Amino acid sequence: MDLSGKLDRFKQQQQRCHASLSIINATRAPSVTTKPQQYAPAPRPAMAKPSAPAPKVRFSDDTARLQKMHAVRKSAVGSQMKDVIELLYRTRKALTATQINDATYVDIAGNTAVFESLRNNPKVRFDGKFFSYKPTHNVTGKDGLLALIADFHDGIPVKEVEDAYPTVLDDLQALKSSGDIYLLPGEQDMVFPNDPRSRLELDTELKKLFYEIKLPKDMLDIEKDLRRNGEKPMTDTAKRRAAAEIFGKPSKPKKSKKKQRGMTSRTRITNIHLPGLFELPMDTKDFI
Repeated sequence: MDLSGKLDRFKQQQQRCHASLSIINATRAPSVTTKPQQYAPAPRPAMAKPSAPAPKVRFSDDTARLQKMHAVRKSAVGSQMKDVIELLYRTRKALTATQINDATYVDIAGNTAVFESLRNNPKVRFDGKFFSYKPTHNVTGKDGLLALIADFHDGIPVKEVEDAYPTVLDDLQALKSSGDIYLLPGEQDMVFPNDPRSRLELDTELKKLFYEIKLPKDMLDIEKDLRRNGEKPMTDTAKRRAAAEIFGKPSKPKKSKKKQRGMTSRTRITNIHLPGLFELPMDTKDFI
């Protein structure tokens, strides 16, 4: 092949290469009608504020209650009964065993001895579900109290009515002030009805005669009047005075005052395992 033939062949190869490059560039170039897709940056999540840590429940925070519960349930049956009866007396409500447990920590349902003692106690009423206080007399107000006292013509002790309801002592004072009853203090305070049917109107002349009677002031005169009426006096004033002139008036023996002794190391203490059993279940007050 001569030189001109080779040159023509080279030019043809160059044309084919340019055509191939044009095709490649056309496929890679972006279209005029289409726009490149733009992506918005994703929003950054907001930083969450750290929440306050929940308070931790520690066993030591409930120690006092647990210790109280343990002490009550390990105490004597009588001490637990006292706590329950005081609760029933103070509230005057019918309470279940669960409610009593919440208020006093006395587990009636889990302690057969406590349950049987309460069920048979004369101051406790149990209807199969509820426990309530049982007073000596079932009265709930002043009118019922007055009707009860009216039935006891010979009087009724105050201690038999003082637990009827919380304000019974105030009502006794009110009935006394109104003249409906009599309150007589003594070793055993008594209440008597003031029955209007027993009130008598005395004649003025009879009252005058009563106040005009002069009673003797000397025991000798009293003894003479007793003998004159056929009564034997229990004293002999003349003999006693004669003996006093001869032997002198006997001096009354002085009562030796016992020295009050406090607690010492030799004092014997009993029933120390029942600390609250012998306290009074209710407050006392002077109502006479």
